[in-house]
Amino acid sequence: MKFKILALVLVSLLTFGCGSGGGDKKENVVYVYSWGDYLDPETLKIFEKETGIHVILDEFDTNESMYPRVAEGAVHYDVLCPSDYMIQRLISNDLIQPLDFNKLPNAKQNIGAEFFKQSETFDPGNKYSVPYCWGTVGIIYDKTKVTDPVDSWNILWNEKYAGQILMQDSARDALMIPLKLMGKSMNETDKNVLAQAQEMLIKQKPLVQAYVVDEVKEKLINSEAAMGVVFSGEALIILEENPNMAFAIPKEGTNFWIDGWVITKDAENVDNAHKFIDFMCRPDIAVKNFDYLGYSTPNIAVKELEENEAYKNSPVAFPSPDVYAGQETYKYLGNEMDEYYNSLWMKIKVE
Repeated sequence: MKFKILALVLVSLLTFGCGSGGGDKKENVVYVYSWGDYLDPETLKIFEKETGIHVILDEFDTNESMYPRVAEGAVHYDVLCPSDYMIQRLISNDLIQPLDFNKLPNAKQNIGAEFFKQSETFDPGNKYSVPYCWGTVGIIYDKTKVTDPVDSWNILWNEKYAGQILMQDSARDALMIPLKLMGKSMNETDKNVLAQAQEMLIKQKPLVQAYVVDEVKEKLINSEAAMGVVFSGEALIILEENPNMAFAIPKEGTNFWIDGWVITKDAENVDNAHKFIDFMCRPDIAVKNFDYLGYSTPNIAVKELEENEAYKNSPVAFPSPDVYAGQETYKYLGNEMDEYYNSLWMKIKVE
């Protein structure tokens, strides 16, 4: 979810018989900091009713806006839901604590082994995080407008579709595409290689209708473009709304992203934090969040419980392991390289 720009929301849920939810650690609370609109509100009500623990939820718009609030410690959150590379950064800077998996039986039982294996690329030994949502990045296209095979990122440079191409407004997600076409890692740090990737995007720019984030769904649902680069969770929604659309993962490879639950180093409600994370790994709760979000879940029990046949049989929501096997996950490259990627992207947009 990775590099998405959402509206920043700060939400405090109503108390369900557990006090006012102030900052006093003696109260039976858990402070959660997650992506905007990333949890079915009904699941939070169920958690509060079953446990008596009051959930205080703040929401962030990007990993980068979340990080300084946690690093500065102005608010003592208990549970966070960052993306892969940001989990790595939090570990590197000693801002989160190892989990006690003896307190996470649902996580051990229901989260697929392949997702824990992928998480080791940013959380070696799976000590700090539990996967919550995952997905890929691909091309969604209108079958009535696109007559060429959509099996390669190269189609985004096809002049036939000038003015009909939507790209992600994100440095890492945009530069990932030419890097993959060049046979390079999306975690590339060689500045000469990155300059070549930048030049490819500059040459592509005249063909691009817009660089978008959330707007991509509405534009493609309304057939305002021929194709767009989207996250698989967005693709699921678009496919449901517009039957003319299809989704493809290019053969050169893509990003396999994972968002996961972690507990902060200075958490004041550690036991409650473990209870919250484990609750979110319970199959009946996981299926509610899956239905609410549309993003793929690492919870292997969800598919059997899913009642929406369109979702249950969707190769986007529940793809074959071949789709994500061997794909890369973004890594934290350090502040200097992050700034370099952003500078390349800003130059592309102003050229």
